[in-house]
Amino acid sequence: MNFALYRDLLAVRPIRNLLLVGMVARIPHSAAGVLLTLHIVLTLGQGYAAAGAAAAVMTIGIAVGAPWRGRRVDTVGLRRALIPSVVSETVIWSIVPHVSYELLLPLVFVGGLLTLPIFSVVRQSLGILASGEQRRTAFALDAISTELVFMIGPAAGALVATAGFSVLGLTVVGVATSLSGLFLMWINPPTRSAAPGVEPDPAFEASQQMGAETALVAAAPHVQEAAAELAPLAAAEQRRQGRLGLRHKVIHNFAWFTAAVAAVFAVAAGAGMVLSGTDVGIVAALQTGGHQAEIGIVFLFWCAASVLGGLVYGAMHRPVSPVLLLLGMSALTLPMAFAQDTWTLALLSLLPGLLCAPVLSAASEKVAELVEEGRRGEAMGWYGSALTGGVALGAPLAGLFIDGVGPGAGFVSVGLAGVVLCLVGLVLQHRRRRRLAAA
Repeated sequence: MNFALYRDLLAVRPIRNLLLVGMVARIPHSAAGVLLTLHIVLTLGQGYAAAGAAAAVMTIGIAVGAPWRGRRVDTVGLRRALIPSVVSETVIWSIVPHVSYELLLPLVFVGGLLTLPIFSVVRQSLGILASGEQRRTAFALDAISTELVFMIGPAAGALVATAGFSVLGLTVVGVATSLSGLFLMWINPPTRSAAPGVEPDPAFEASQQMGAETALVAAAPHVQEAAAELAPLAAAEQRRQGRLGLRHKVIHNFAWFTAAVAAVFAVAAGAGMVLSGTDVGIVAALQTGGHQAEIGIVFLFWCAASVLGGLVYGAMHRPVSPVLLLLGMSALTLPMAFAQDTWTLALLSLLPGLLCAPVLSAASEKVAELVEEGRRGEAMGWYGSALTGGVALGAPLAGLFIDGVGPGAGFVSVGLAGVVLCLVGLVLQHRRRRRLAAA
């Protein structure tokens, strides 16, 4: 292991600035979920089911919007792609706290759809600014900073909401996120390592083609008669070529989506499922035992272990398969079901916690390795959607088993689901290697 990689990486000013901006920009939205939930329950007088539905609607908006926002970064550049987010964050989150629950739902969906794509932008830019071992260290630092954000943001959001300032808190979330977006536009981190090539001038090409057609008609008047006779055939051929061109365009746009990339997205979804299910399981286990005031202790142990695991992984000389890391994290989540008190649960959370940041770091690194720069923003957007989809699946899955069996069943349900997903993935990878070897 080489921990000096962190010193060398942070000595690079663009990387240091990007990681700092990324961390600060994530804090407002990490608090938004708790603020929104407690605003709906405490201020609007709705139940937790209504609050959960609003969180699900916002999550769906984020999952739908992430690939599109990433694609915009690829096609029009970072600054132009961020303009809708910079405008919408302040507008929407300033309105949300002042409307009824019925109007709040479509607003949070649009807010999720147009949310600042900070996660995908940071990952995409780190893939350009860092390479080789530095890239692994960079993604590890990004995962560590995310853990720190989720140690700070939700706690701050809960403090503000329980003090009766949820309206102000949600407004601050929007304004702070917009300011972060403006700062990101100002530093303008690279999303491609080389400038795109010069596009041909359409007006010049059109004028050249028109001039050639005019000269041809002037030189041979009988061409007009032949053109009239061949027009129906030419139109039919043009339609056929148009259909083929559309098909080829679709295939070209998704050529980056290979089986290997799909496997990484499955890992991201599995990681999100295990993490959110574990989150719900911790809350349920302590609340059932009457120790809800001690929830922060377990989360501190869990997140601190993730930070430590990320630091170790980022200093390693060789990458580890994200499938194997997820398999380990899922299997180590299972013993948490046997915790008897707060401190037992906190200590057992250290084991899966050590692999949280490495899983996310390894998966991000793999996407950057597999997808070309021109499609990496879109790919990172889909990666974010897969992670978000897993988060949305894990909480209700764990909740279903908690309600039906008991608090410990939440850990077992998501842990076993993660293990099965990884084993299926490993079997498919083995079969694919055998087919390639036979060919």
